[in-house]
Amino acid sequence: MRTVKKVTMINKLLKTVFGHDKFRAFQKEAVDTILSDKDLLTILPTGGGKSLCYQLPSLIKDGTTIVISPLIALMQDQVSALKNNGIKAEMISSAQDYQEIQNITQKLILGEIKLLYIAPERLSANGFIDLLHQININFFVIDEAHCVSEWGHEFRADYRNLSKLKYLFPQTSISAFTATATKKVQEDIVNTLGLNNPVQLRGKTLRDNIMINSKKRVSNGRNQLLNFLQKHEKKCGIIYAFSRKDVEATAKFLQDKGYKADAYHAGLSNEVRNGVYTDFSYENIDIVVATIAFGMGIDKSNIRFVVHMSMPKTMENYYQEIGRAGRDGLASETLLLYTKSDEIQRRMLIDNLDNDEYKNLMYSKLNKMYSFANSNECRHKKIGAYFDDDLEECKDLCDSCNRGEVESQDIKTECMKLLSAIYRCEQKFGINHIIDILRGSQSQKIYQFNHDNLSVYGIGKDLSKHAWIAVSERLFELEALDIGEFKAIKITSFGLDILKGKIEVNIDTEKLQSVKKERNVAINLDVDDDIFEKFKELRKEISTEANVPAYIVFSDKTLIEFVNKLPTTKDEALDINGVGEVKFEKYGERFLKLCMEIVNY
Repeated sequence: MRTVKKVTMINKLLKTVFGHDKFRAFQKEAVDTILSDKDLLTILPTGGGKSLCYQLPSLIKDGTTIVISPLIALMQDQVSALKNNGIKAEMISSAQDYQEIQNITQKLILGEIKLLYIAPERLSANGFIDLLHQININFFVIDEAHCVSEWGHEFRADYRNLSKLKYLFPQTSISAFTATATKKVQEDIVNTLGLNNPVQLRGKTLRDNIMINSKKRVSNGRNQLLNFLQKHEKKCGIIYAFSRKDVEATAKFLQDKGYKADAYHAGLSNEVRNGVYTDFSYENIDIVVATIAFGMGIDKSNIRFVVHMSMPKTMENYYQEIGRAGRDGLASETLLLYTKSDEIQRRMLIDNLDNDEYKNLMYSKLNKMYSFANSNECRHKKIGAYFDDDLEECKDLCDSCNRGEVESQDIKTECMKLLSAIYRCEQKFGINHIIDILRGSQSQKIYQFNHDNLSVYGIGKDLSKHAWIAVSERLFELEALDIGEFKAIKITSFGLDILKGKIEVNIDTEKLQSVKKERNVAINLDVDDDIFEKFKELRKEISTEANVPAYIVFSDKTLIEFVNKLPTTKDEALDINGVGEVKFEKYGERFLKLCMEIVNY
């Protein structure tokens, strides 16, 4: 139960340290749980404010909070932001030298650190557990907790080893956080970590400030990219590409077009990658073109767009990557460019995996990703369904819901033909072979299995291969089909009902005709662009002087409130979201001066 004194302390820290007047969804519940020394699992979308859930109670509780996080870049951002707010935070990582780690260790033993960030493998380092037993740990935090689960998309062995924490520190509570977890992964996290009757908080997957678009890629997609970027001039964004070669080629293309862009991938030296990361954080460049090596550790709040030049391998990856956009809650946009060849490339990589069970899991995840990309249903609703979250259609936050009236046609008969062919082949073959049967192909494989003698052989000659692929994709989208072992197509119970003629199936006519309409939806931040640029310039100037990333000074959301309210006193400035006492003392007077210059202009 909260005491009046504790409530007052929480609200004061929320405002003075973090600059917020109120909690976001589930933050208050998470803070209360941690302060009650209970185990916690919190699943909130990227941008939902997970960090505050454990940083605030850490300031109230005696002792040190140990935060286990997967990437150095993520830890660096968190520690930098905390220090900028006057909080004693440090990290220990492989990137530091012996003397630096020793200095931090000494401060840790003396109780001079409130939050210590470490990578999971640090727990296996010689003597580190003994060190932890020497200090007063108030609670453990496990960030990106989905990495614990073998059913997730980013399983890591070092995370699996975190199961020993409860054994080694039985009296210390654990708070686990992630943005991406199906109900199955959620259950696996709880069981693996041995959480003791944990409070489980699960937010909605809907990111209601993000416009989601998915389009079939035309050629290399660069003209589509330029068309998209015209709506986001001078805005910060990330562009994901499939390979290092694609990354460098796309970055060079954008540089030649006058964009402030640079490449980032694992093949570059640490010095080059760190330079690109710093330039992006300090807003010396607007766009980073990257492989998935970039993104997980990005705490930058004012990313206005995310583009995928090819299809990600799973919905978890996709949801996490588009989650980089709009962490400040302001309007943002994403674009996914894809073709069937993306799915084939991803499938070939899965083919090389050794574990058959994991391989089949990844085939299924890939199939759901392609079904999402190719769908005309509400994209937010599709994401929600994947993560077991029942959402209403977004109405106007995705290209599917914005496309207006679309002509559709009945394909019930075609679906029954395709399902019948799969059934008669005993559900042992891939979709291309099934289509070859329907179209009466004379390939060697057809004769090898005597499939030319099937009653369904040749009954689909009237449709092109493309049209049959569209029919199969519609059935996958409806989850009437699934991928079984060795990529064989399986019919689900819903598919059997379609096969029996119990369910009507429609498809957009344009899907069969391979016609794709382009729609542009402008993103409006509702702010005077010229004045906003003046505040951005001041923020960049301060960030350079203070040697901190620009978004750590103030977020775009805070700058927009400055522009719209133009405060001229300290009290007025402190009413702005994101301006606490600590930051006002550091930067407030200079921003007030700019406000008065604009007011008196």
